[in-house]
Amino acid sequence: MKITADQQTSGGRSTVEAAAPGSAIALIFGSGILFSCLDTGAKFLVTSGLEAPFVTWVRYLIHVVLVILLLRAWSNWRVFRVNSLSLQITRSAFLFGSTIFNFLALRTLQLAETVSIAFFAPMLITALAGPLLGEWAGWRRWAAILIGFLGVLVITRPGFGAFGLGHVFALASVACNSFYVILTRRMGATESAESMIFYSALIPVLLMLPAVPLYASVPSGLLQWLVMLSLGFFGGIGHWMLILAYRNATTTALAPYPYLQIVWMIGFGYLVFDQLPDAFTLIGAAIIVASGLYIVHREHRLRLASRSVPTAETETLAKKL
Repeated sequence: MKITADQQTSGGRSTVEAAAPGSAIALIFGSGILFSCLDTGAKFLVTSGLEAPFVTWVRYLIHVVLVILLLRAWSNWRVFRVNSLSLQITRSAFLFGSTIFNFLALRTLQLAETVSIAFFAPMLITALAGPLLGEWAGWRRWAAILIGFLGVLVITRPGFGAFGLGHVFALASVACNSFYVILTRRMGATESAESMIFYSALIPVLLMLPAVPLYASVPSGLLQWLVMLSLGFFGGIGHWMLILAYRNATTTALAPYPYLQIVWMIGFGYLVFDQLPDAFTLIGAAIIVASGLYIVHREHRLRLASRSVPTAETETLAKKL
């Protein structure tokens, strides 16, 4: 399918913004469903008595196998080539932290709660990009970040008896994921996509290997075996679909669609665990999603402005708006 384009005019100058093709949108939908299946399966396992570190380790072990097969690593040396092994290890450790903290949160929180808190990650990334990448946000985006954090407070309600250890784990997962994304953006110019995909799965497997005997447990039945083995498939194929989606469309064009994951999470939470989110979770999620979409919209406008300004001085001015 060809990418369609809408012609926009600003100040006598025209810019062409590509709309997301249906195939890319379908891939985003598919990845959201797979990630929802991943979290649903993980919640089922950790609430059935299996240890979260072991479940996480198995998830990445299967992910490694899938990456090797999908990327044909035996004939594609870009998979193994690295320029900075220390950055690869650090980035992978943050991804592992994001996963294990999320699985720990799922022991006590509903699926809708964890994904709603996870939606705060883009705002935290915007805040961290200033000191870590030199990409400073203006006052409008900072206002959106603060409003998004208000949404997190609505969900967690600290001081009102609702805040618990599960919320701490969920927030730790968001923090780890944010640093993971920051490092991904920093390493994108020097490391191949194939190597980052491969090492982000391999390094957690190796790091956790000495601890596996402490947490390993045999699933009690066929269903647990099937669910545990499926986690790597859901995660690996989900990430692969994301890569394919962003090859065919811009981040801005696809930005609204990942938020639909909350629909799948609410559905799976009801069907599998007979749980529905309360009003606070829904209100907080709405606040976070609205703030995230505003930040996406604002960064989109700044990119358009930076293409039209003729000097570095006016470009800097535009980014402060």
